[in-house]
Amino acid sequence: MRVHHRIYNWFQENPGKVDLIIMLSAFAVSALPYVAAADLPAFALSALLIIPLAWRRTYPWQSGAAMAVAALLNVAFLSVPVPAQALVLVMVFSLAAYAPRWASLGGLVLALLGGAMFVVRFSFIPNGPAGRISAFLMTLVAIDAVVLVSWTLGDLMRNRRLTVQALQDRAHRLEIERQQERDLAAADERSHIAREMHDIVAHSLSVIITQADGARYASAQDPAVATETLGTIAETGRASLRDMRRLLGVLRGDEVASVRPLPTLADVETLVDTVRRSGLEVALERAGAPRRAMPSGAELTGYRVVQEGLTNVLKHAGPNASAQVLLEWTGRGLQIRIDDDGRGAGADPATAGSGQGITGMAERLSLYDGTVEAAPKPGGGFRVHAFIPYTEA
Repeated sequence: MRVHHRIYNWFQENPGKVDLIIMLSAFAVSALPYVAAADLPAFALSALLIIPLAWRRTYPWQSGAAMAVAALLNVAFLSVPVPAQALVLVMVFSLAAYAPRWASLGGLVLALLGGAMFVVRFSFIPNGPAGRISAFLMTLVAIDAVVLVSWTLGDLMRNRRLTVQALQDRAHRLEIERQQERDLAAADERSHIAREMHDIVAHSLSVIITQADGARYASAQDPAVATETLGTIAETGRASLRDMRRLLGVLRGDEVASVRPLPTLADVETLVDTVRRSGLEVALERAGAPRRAMPSGAELTGYRVVQEGLTNVLKHAGPNASAQVLLEWTGRGLQIRIDDDGRGAGADPATAGSGQGITGMAERLSLYDGTVEAAPKPGGGFRVHAFIPYTEA
């Protein structure tokens, strides 16, 4: 970084130190010489004019008021102006740049009036009326012009500072919004992963647990049935492991894993067969024909709804329950209904789930403007009713 850039940055980062240096320098040049000359009134008034510069940015209007009083005392009690009187221009600049608007305009008016008083009090007017008037006007115009230039420069700095501050605030707000978007995206991704994990693990474990219980009872009566049941457990476990690997492959960015086909509505028969082998009687019915193909994500959602509905039947419907699955294509989309004749509202609270599955269904379906209703049936049992509309082009 170049030297002048470093100096500029230091000035920007240390405004208080800069003002203190300006004040001390002005004090050394404009006030201390009066000590050597033993002119204490001039020294005191010079000090009163110089010291407020140290707070010209932090307390601008208070510093301006103090300097205005000192300048008035100078005009009233000294026969010759002190050099520190020129620092009024610095204060006019500071008021325009840092003070509230009322103080900025008030300081400008006071400085213009003070310039007129200064000319009347201290100007050396030549002999003769014409020379007197001409010298007065020229001096007044010159002083007030310098005051106006100082105020204008300060006002320009004020506008620049406010513009930079507005841009910084806007950049800060945009950064906050971007961070919020990243947080929302991360939360959405976590929710998506949680739904996938729940759909894979909950269904598989429910089937495995049901099959394991059946194998334990069948092993004493019919070893062949127990062997077949253990085979179903192994097949379900392997399928779950494949799904888990696919999910983890997607999370890792594994291209091979990410291109493996996801379950669709055509795989519902395989899903139902797996559940049947666990001992649950399931009837699958299809009605109507699709008006057009649905997105793969919508088909995966339909598959997951059926999977979650049958998983809930296995977990909560109780023994000797049966289920009916209906996939009905209508003019508006796909109706999915899973009914069971189990315990329904009378399910044991100890076996009741946390509701994550139903929540996951609703979240999945909402991505495709779908809906889901899950509630006990009046005559007993439980019903899950979902709808996935066609995606309009």
